[in-house]
Amino acid sequence: MTKSEKVDFCMETLEKLYPEIPIPLDHKDPYTLLVAVLLSAQSTDVRVNQITPLLFERADNPYDMVKMSVEEIREIIKPVGLSPMKSKGIHGLSQILIDKYQGEVPNDLEALEQLPAVGHKTASVVVSQAFGVPAFPVDTHIHRLMYRWGFSNGKNVVQTEKDAKRLFPKDKWNDLHLQIIWYGREYSPARGWNLEEDIITKTIGRKSVINQYLKSKS
Repeated sequence: MTKSEKVDFCMETLEKLYPEIPIPLDHKDPYTLLVAVLLSAQSTDVRVNQITPLLFERADNPYDMVKMSVEEIREIIKPVGLSPMKSKGIHGLSQILIDKYQGEVPNDLEALEQLPAVGHKTASVVVSQAFGVPAFPVDTHIHRLMYRWGFSNGKNVVQTEKDAKRLFPKDKWNDLHLQIIWYGREYSPARGWNLEEDIITKTIGRKSVINQYLKSKS
């Protein structure tokens, strides 16, 4: 297969598997999505979805959030990890949203990246999922699969994002980044990986990755 054919096979397979794409993090608007994505750093979506209802019951908008102290926020979000940094970030960005954006979350990537505790990946998720702006947030699943499929060199997530944006059509980015995440979780995990169940890697995957897998099973 040519690289173009591999890309097409990948997109077609993902579309068949995930014609309807669930959003991993529960939210109701751009603000609650922003907070949920911030909380998901080095945590699981399942854990975040258990904690956000408790937080949003107290404050589901920046105006109510700043009425809480950093310590109160931290106490609620402690189970997701990194709570000192995340609680300061949530309180700080909420105040900035009030001061600079009338309490609204901006739909601009650069503006979001200026908010406390909001990195490029978090900002990319928010603009793509909340506002439909084309973006390709790269998490561990996407980074792993882009390497397994021979679409990127695995050097770092910055390079993986560049390669994904170069290979995949821009109008497909928002769907594809979610489809790849779900595929990685269900068919091509880092641990407990079964190549026989991973049709994309089995069909188009990097030969060295497949050989290494086969060697580990022999």
